[in-house]
Amino acid sequence: MILHGGQGTRLRPLTHTGPKQLIPVANKPISQYVLESLREAGIRDIAIVLGNIYPEKVKEFYGDGSGFGVKITYVYQGKPLGIAHAIGCCKDFVGDDPFVVHLGDDLIKGGIKKYVEKFKSSDYDGMILLCKVKNPQRFGVAEFDAEDRLVRLIEKPKEPPSEYALSGIYFFNPVIFQMIDQLKSSERGELEITEAIQHLLTNGNNVGYKFIEGWWKDTGTPEDILESNRLLLDELKHEMRGIIEAEASIQGRLFVGENTVIRSGAIIRGPVVIGKNTVVEGCVYIGPYTSIGNNVMIKRGEIENSILMDNCNIDIDSKITDSLIGPYSVITTSQISKPKGHRFVIGERSKIAI
Repeated sequence: MILHGGQGTRLRPLTHTGPKQLIPVANKPISQYVLESLREAGIRDIAIVLGNIYPEKVKEFYGDGSGFGVKITYVYQGKPLGIAHAIGCCKDFVGDDPFVVHLGDDLIKGGIKKYVEKFKSSDYDGMILLCKVKNPQRFGVAEFDAEDRLVRLIEKPKEPPSEYALSGIYFFNPVIFQMIDQLKSSERGELEITEAIQHLLTNGNNVGYKFIEGWWKDTGTPEDILESNRLLLDELKHEMRGIIEAEASIQGRLFVGENTVIRSGAIIRGPVVIGKNTVVEGCVYIGPYTSIGNNVMIKRGEIENSILMDNCNIDIDSKITDSLIGPYSVITTSQISKPKGHRFVIGERSKIAI
């Protein structure tokens, strides 16, 4: 199951118009990486658990799953009452089978195939993936005894017992539903998955863990999304499907989609991905770790370490850096030279550094 709910408050205003899991990273929605990871692990029957932030956009994008090589069942959670609650909503979908839970906004290098195979060959009732992090107080954290056995999970502790965070990827047998039925809402008003797993441990069920090899990202903030974009672009394969005019300067790895035109005089330093039907004019500089969507027009300006989503129009005499630009955005330089100032139409909870 892919959990596609949550409020996405730290990503406003982008999440005023769609769920956070559909925000593109390296020109692909975050949850599409999750779906493809499940598919590559041999999992074809997938439940997508929908929240109350534009669930119709999720259904419109994924449909019945046939376009992605899977079969999708949609399960409605509605209000964000916790990961354990979302899993509980899928009890009928799961039946008597072991299953995988993957948060729709979590990314992991290399996918989960090897972890799925490990769980299938084990006698675990549950298995979790742990990753060493710098700020464990943001996550559920694992505690081990002197023999490195998992003994406790603590949700967002002020004093973490270890540096190992619980990732948003879980492997369970249906016994977990019995543990979820015993839960009461936490102070956050949620049914906590850490508490459900703790019930498994206390009850004597066999709970295993594996350390994630490579990187794992919880894409809950703009900074996390930009870092994920950099990590994925580091793996970019050079491919030109569009038109690169003779005097354009291309340095490093670049992916260019169909019907995209890079005009003479433009400078692009990869890794950079550019979608379909986009035009980059000749007086434009695009720097490393930038993702540009489909149907974008960039007439002037410099862009670096940023994500521009579909149907944007950029015409500036300055530089955009470290930014997330939502779809259909227009950014221009004012023709009025004096008095000089900055004009914004900015959504709730925005952060601006000038």
